[in-house]
Amino acid sequence: MSEHTTETKVLKTVEALKRNRFHAEYYKTAQQALDQVLSMIASDATVGIAGSWTLMQLNIVELLEARGNTVFCHHKPGLSPEEVLDIRRKQLTCDVFLTSSNAIIEDGRLVNMDATGNRVAAMMFGPKKCIVIAGENKIVENYDAAMQRIRKTAAPLNNKRLNRPNPCVNSGECMDCQGPTRLCNITTILHKKPPVSDIHVFVVGESLGY
Repeated sequence: MSEHTTETKVLKTVEALKRNRFHAEYYKTAQQALDQVLSMIASDATVGIAGSWTLMQLNIVELLEARGNTVFCHHKPGLSPEEVLDIRRKQLTCDVFLTSSNAIIEDGRLVNMDATGNRVAAMMFGPKKCIVIAGENKIVENYDAAMQRIRKTAAPLNNKRLNRPNPCVNSGECMDCQGPTRLCNITTILHKKPPVSDIHVFVVGESLGY
């Protein structure tokens, strides 16, 4: 796909997100999106961080902590299970919640699959503001393509990143496993922005995350 065709698809998706009442913007580069995100977060705000390779690529936790923000990040090394659970609960009532999306359909819907549910819960309701940052690689044509992307890209790579002993790590696609370490437990679709939630979707003209 040419650069022009890709940008046309991204802009079409951003307009669809706006029609679905999300605050959506297109940024050509990840740095432009990051600069905008940081400008929207007050230095004294509490910030929740989803488990997201996109956010890790942007080094956003380090940037926020360096300027004095209180950051609720449950995937730092050395945390006990009790500490992880406490941080996940704090993410639900923070000032700003940062996340990505497993897939964005061209008609402006967000599709996500979660293990615990804290990420998708915070995306829908709770934090004062939610900012979703997603690369153009997350855009898909329809719901079936969204689920295909999750099954063959997001799920296997996230299982590998988290060292989960699930069969998709070796097979390269979801095997609908039934073990206790399964990550694919909850699927959500945001068809429209919920009426009392402040959700911003920043689509980046670069490949980011899984």
